[in-house]
Amino acid sequence: MSGNSTVNIKVIIPAYNEADSIAKVISEIPKIVSEIIVVNNNSTDKTLEVAKKSGATVLTELRKGYGYACLCGMNYISKQSKKSDIVVYIDGDYSDYPEELTKLVKPIIEEDIDFVIGARNKELREQNSMTPQQIFGNWLATFLMKLFFGAKFTDLGPFRAIKYDKLLELQMEDKTYGWTVEMQLKALKKKLTYTEVPVRYKKRIGISKVSGTLKGSIFAGIKILGWIFKYSIK
Repeated sequence: MSGNSTVNIKVIIPAYNEADSIAKVISEIPKIVSEIIVVNNNSTDKTLEVAKKSGATVLTELRKGYGYACLCGMNYISKQSKKSDIVVYIDGDYSDYPEELTKLVKPIIEEDIDFVIGARNKELREQNSMTPQQIFGNWLATFLMKLFFGAKFTDLGPFRAIKYDKLLELQMEDKTYGWTVEMQLKALKKKLTYTEVPVRYKKRIGISKVSGTLKGSIFAGIKILGWIFKYSIK
């Protein structure tokens, strides 16, 4: 895979009540992307209207859940006549730096890597941009993946890029909080080539629907550990 001009890159942005941030995310995504797909995940604010006005393709997924939104975006891509080469996922809360998308796709385009994680390294994170439970959860999940599978992941960062055909091979199924770790575990099982690229990370706009609440943190933790132990005993 080589040459930016010939690579068809799609961006999927799951979005639940991100009206205050979604336009910023969309506007800063590099022009090498062929289509920006915002999946409005049953928002009660003006996420849908703002995303449309900002030039994105907007889909609606009424079933609440990060995985549901991601699967909705994938289903839309699968029906297009022109095959996608790379799919990039980024959150709609403006915690990532969308312009760094070029860094994420570079190893895929230039080195034929299958899967790239944007790693939120401590030295590049804005202070308090990740909650203590996020930091601990990431550490625990990546430690267990290293222990059980010899993985080299350091983060479960949502900003990630993957070859579209490899994404299909993973047969993703998680509907809620376990989407990111499921992808990483299945990439290990399928022996995809992968790498991490350090990315900057800042305080999100608005309150996190997962780590911002006790309930969300607990359910996310259960989901993540559930996927890891499920695969460790196979």
